[in-house]
Amino acid sequence: MFNDIGPMELVTLVVLAVLIFGPDKLPKLIQDVSNVIRKVRSFSESAKQDIRAELGPEFKDFEFEDLNPKTFVRKQLMDNDDLGLKEIRNSFDLRKDMEEVADAVHGRESATATTAANGSVNGAGGTPDLLKKREKLDPGERPPFDADAT
Repeated sequence: MFNDIGPMELVTLVVLAVLIFGPDKLPKLIQDVSNVIRKVRSFSESAKQDIRAELGPEFKDFEFEDLNPKTFVRKQLMDNDDLGLKEIRNSFDLRKDMEEVADAVHGRESATATTAANGSVNGAGGTPDLLKKREKLDPGERPPFDADAT
């Protein structure tokens, strides 16, 4: 609750409390505030117990913290690997993809482009080498047209 309050801020709050309420009334005020906090906590716990009792035995594992969307998603997706999400997460190799893009930008042949070029002759058969730029067009061939770019 008070994770972001530093020591200087805490000292300032204590000094302000002493100045506002005075040293005589401050212990009674602290005792009253702590009693109110205790009552609110006990009310909250009794309400949780009542809700669990009303939900029945099929919801005995129900936790109110699961109502927070972040906690719910983390519990359902991250901890539970029924969908194979860890395998999918590990299959993304961004470093390899970035190297391929850098090689294409600088005009170098990457390892995947080399294997693709070895498997196909001038783009015929297999997969075409999309990273390699052709020097000239064949006679009578029209330049490539990209409908999405125009």
